[in-house]
Amino acid sequence: MLGKGVVGGGGGTKAPKPSFVSYVRPEEIHTNEKEVTEKEVTLHLLPGEQLLCEASTVLKYVQEDSCQHGVYGRLVCTDFKIAFLGDDESALDNDETQFKNKVIGENDITLHCVDQIYGVFDEKKKTLFGQLKKYPEKLIIHCKDLRVFQFCLRYTKEEEVKRIVSGIIHHTQVPKLLKRLFLFSYATAAQNNTVTDPKNHTVMFDTLKDWCWELERTKGNMKYKAVSVNEGYKVCERLPAYFVVPTPLPEENVQRFQGHGIPIWCWSCHNGTALLKMSALPKEQDDGILQIQKSFLDGIYKTIHRPPYEIVKTEDLSSNFLSLQEIQTAYSKFKQLFLIDNSTEFWDTDIKWFSLLESSSWLDIIRRCLKKAIEITECMEAQNMNVLLLEENASDLCCLISSLVQLMMDPHCRTRIGFQSLIQKEWVMGGHCFLDRCNHLRQNDKEEVPVFLLFLDCVWQLVHQHPPAFEFTETYLTVLSDSLYIPIFSTFFFNSPHQKDTNMGREGQDTQSKPLNLLTVWDWSVQFEPKAQMLLKNPLYVEKPKLDKGQRKGMRFKHQRQLSLPLTQSKSSPKRGFFREETDHLIKNLLGKRISKLINSSDELQDNFREFYDSWHSKPMDYHGLLLPHIEGPEIKVWAQRYLRWIPEAQILGGGQVATMRKLLEMMEEVQSLQEKIDERHHSQQAPQAESPCLLRNSARLSSLFPFALLQRHSSKPILPTSGWKALGDEDDLAKREDEFVDLGDV
Repeated sequence: MLGKGVVGGGGGTKAPKPSFVSYVRPEEIHTNEKEVTEKEVTLHLLPGEQLLCEASTVLKYVQEDSCQHGVYGRLVCTDFKIAFLGDDESALDNDETQFKNKVIGENDITLHCVDQIYGVFDEKKKTLFGQLKKYPEKLIIHCKDLRVFQFCLRYTKEEEVKRIVSGIIHHTQVPKLLKRLFLFSYATAAQNNTVTDPKNHTVMFDTLKDWCWELERTKGNMKYKAVSVNEGYKVCERLPAYFVVPTPLPEENVQRFQGHGIPIWCWSCHNGTALLKMSALPKEQDDGILQIQKSFLDGIYKTIHRPPYEIVKTEDLSSNFLSLQEIQTAYSKFKQLFLIDNSTEFWDTDIKWFSLLESSSWLDIIRRCLKKAIEITECMEAQNMNVLLLEENASDLCCLISSLVQLMMDPHCRTRIGFQSLIQKEWVMGGHCFLDRCNHLRQNDKEEVPVFLLFLDCVWQLVHQHPPAFEFTETYLTVLSDSLYIPIFSTFFFNSPHQKDTNMGREGQDTQSKPLNLLTVWDWSVQFEPKAQMLLKNPLYVEKPKLDKGQRKGMRFKHQRQLSLPLTQSKSSPKRGFFREETDHLIKNLLGKRISKLINSSDELQDNFREFYDSWHSKPMDYHGLLLPHIEGPEIKVWAQRYLRWIPEAQILGGGQVATMRKLLEMMEEVQSLQEKIDERHHSQQAPQAESPCLLRNSARLSSLFPFALLQRHSSKPILPTSGWKALGDEDDLAKREDEFVDLGDV
């Protein structure tokens, strides 16, 4: 049992002090250290990665019920990750391994993924930062992907403890410069062996051709034009080099206020309406400048508001919707439900889990985002109105809402390539500040707001409610959220295209130096083998049927849901437009002065929304038409795969959605086999066999945490822990209480 031991005590408030019980004496561990080292996993370094510090004789705790099993190994810190190197005994069979990532191992933590670091001093847990006078006997690392690592340093040499703890704190908690990111070290070292996926057709929107293609695809080229006025970022560093504006808008107006106050095109609907976004003009105190800005905005509005043919509705997301502070506070509370240090803590909080979930308000924020997206969809789809999203910089909530609207209205965005192109267009080229919102540089904790993660959670609600409508799976969304913290991809590590191009040597740099070429996260072959990538593609996706020429003319599906819902009464009122008494107020609002409500009364909007929402859900489903989520209370659920995947107590052995998927795949294979036999009889070309993840063939070793775990150690604790009975009171009182049912989803 060399290198393994058991720690008693579950970490509860009244539990006895944990003590390490080993089958060998500490001196024997050091005596046989050479033998143990031979069994250790070799440290694999990426191109450009350097080892900074390490410590031996470290015990990594593995939670199991009220005990803690420790696995002996080395703890190392590089300029890319923290890694634990020990005996690799967690793998099952060679053909049934965990969902392996080629870049990040099971015991690896990228430096950007570290959330908080705690030390245990005499059984007291304290946050670690800065210079330490005393070093802990136990190190606890909370990760942004909600993993929790615990390391016992009791048997590690004192100088090694100081070195590894100080190194980890310095490289994860101390503010750093952009050029010190591992992203640049990796790009420099791996310049000659960058990987490109020939099957990856994601539109990057970094050329004028890409924007013209999107205009043509959405039939928006009749009213909007792609411009190159910002080529070289001469006008505005916040905007991409190329973007789309209304055709009547003169390009010199874009230069006039450095891109502020310009309606930027996002997407066009099949009925000709468009979704646009606009940032506020900078605040000015001078009355002369204020008048110039007012007349400038007047001219802008006349180009996009031409009643009665085109009416525009504004959505001021800065004042009439969520605040970034609300999102930050809600997620800070929400994530604490899943950062569990030990099994005892899990069972102690289990009895009040739903009340804690509700008090975090995270699910309510998701509901509000989906509801806002449906309201905008109703305006475009049912009322034939253009919608203009307003925000201070148009780079946070504008990205979130515009992406959700397109996902609901455009079936192309529900394919994997379409979804990736959507993120490139609205988030990457839209100037979302990934560097600040993910706090990659640790320079300002107040700027760290999980807006993109909120978007992925909203997308998961749609995927969970309408699985056949999406070509990608929830596993795809989960690994995409993990990729936020892997600094070998440029996708999520810059605040704007200008910042990326400048620091990659493409703008304003020495022309003799070769520009760095960075990987994009969309090349999934960098992270996963083909077998693992199969789990990113939804085998139940309903592809759009391809009709021949004869069918296209005369055949129509009887139960196909219409894209446009007929209105009971046509409502066209000048009150819906910009030009009312509110025009001046709106302009003042864009200049920095907030007002409560702009155009529509809340009662009228609520009536239109309810009619639209109920009418859609009462009709048959068309997976390639308009797609709306259910937003009633029980329908908004916890994204179990992402948030619960590291908690063994939360798994369902051999069950959950995994068991259902396995049965469906078996049926699909039978249908495919029968189809092949039919094709053979007709001497036609054999149909390509649909590949399905072989990991699902035998669900006996799987759990609801699949594919991130096959069969983890399962707790033998009762569903209701003993400590919970005392909190509930006597059995007589318990029998008199009414049952409560709360649907958590497929946990």
